[in-house]
Amino acid sequence: LLQKINKLITFINQTHVDRSSAASSQMFKGQFVSLNCEEDDSSAGWTLRRNTTRDTRTQCGVTWGRSAGSSCNISFIITEDSGVYWCESREGATSNTINISVTGGPVILQSPVLPVMEGDDVSLHCKTKTPPSNLTAAFYKDGSLIRTEPTGHMTIHHVSRSDEGLYKNKVSTEEKGHSVFQISLSDCLKYHKFPPASLTVSPSSSQMFEEDSVTLSCEEDDSSAGWTLRRNTTRDTRTQCGVTWGEPAGSSCNISFIVPLDSGVYWCESREGATSNTINISVTGGPVILQSPVLPVMEGDDVSLHCKTKTPPSNLTAAFYKDGSLIRTEPTGHMTIHHVSRSDEGLYKCHIGSHGESPPSWITVTGGILSLVFRLLYHLVMFCPYCISTVLMVSLYRQRATGNDLPVSMATPEEGLAEDLVAVSTVHHF
Repeated sequence: LLQKINKLITFINQTHVDRSSAASSQMFKGQFVSLNCEEDDSSAGWTLRRNTTRDTRTQCGVTWGRSAGSSCNISFIITEDSGVYWCESREGATSNTINISVTGGPVILQSPVLPVMEGDDVSLHCKTKTPPSNLTAAFYKDGSLIRTEPTGHMTIHHVSRSDEGLYKNKVSTEEKGHSVFQISLSDCLKYHKFPPASLTVSPSSSQMFEEDSVTLSCEEDDSSAGWTLRRNTTRDTRTQCGVTWGEPAGSSCNISFIVPLDSGVYWCESREGATSNTINISVTGGPVILQSPVLPVMEGDDVSLHCKTKTPPSNLTAAFYKDGSLIRTEPTGHMTIHHVSRSDEGLYKCHIGSHGESPPSWITVTGGILSLVFRLLYHLVMFCPYCISTVLMVSLYRQRATGNDLPVSMATPEEGLAEDLVAVSTVHHF
């Protein structure tokens, strides 16, 4: 069992999302983009998913992109496609994530989409939408000018932790907001399947009303690791709590007055680059939200959904939908899904007649480690009859061989021993 789990972790670590068509975290509106899951086992059924400000954990081919095996093509990318993308298997295993930012502006900064290793060289390119794309550009890090390059290209040689930060560039009077790349000591820190810290949010809901107060906390095993909260939204990338948003309090972060621009993906990150689970938060200025689990739920658990209004009363009759189809109507605005299974995974929303409709939220159902254990036990049970029958055949064969030797008075002890050895050897090779 332990060996099987280790193989699974290794397999997850070796699976990552790659963008061969354009290795950049920033895109121009209208570009063609191809995302690929590089995999060692095609039978795992890897697919592309994403979190954006308009959808959560949606799969390629449902409301965006065109799937082609373990790849996904977006023929005409738009600003609403900005967000976090990753590969996910049928069993719920995930790859690394890639943040894509799409702009309608005239300039982008092409920078690495994946963490780079210390000691590597990093190339940055200040690119314009219309040619020529080799104009003189000024490069900035954390708001300070680094230098100006005559061809719009800048290389950082032998990067170190001190090079990690927020980069932007300027061509003439046109400026691109921000881009960030991360220096990582080890890939395994980014692909760790069982994170040493867990992110929780209070109130425990993936949807929030504008002006709500929200607390995000890193539940950690090692407080010396220096865990901080970071986020990706449409206006900032990998920004830390306390810089341009939120108020840090140890390993927690408080947002006293949340707004729709705070919608995005949040996670905990240590000084060494290790990351926790991610949580997608959607903030709406509308009158209705759907309170649903912020983390994946386990198969067999009960899941409670609450269709909540901004103003009381909040126990009105509500209709609940999954993937656009009505499930049922509940008189108090609460619905419980008992003993959830994979078939319950999907995009949920609710509607209160006198108030309106909530934004959609994706509910993830995972089998977890128990599911893996049961599958392994199942295979063991299926394999055991073959083991038992083989042992019985060997035993009967040996007894039969020994029984044939007993009546023969001419057989010496040495000859009997030799026959036994031959029998064992033959069965072994068989």
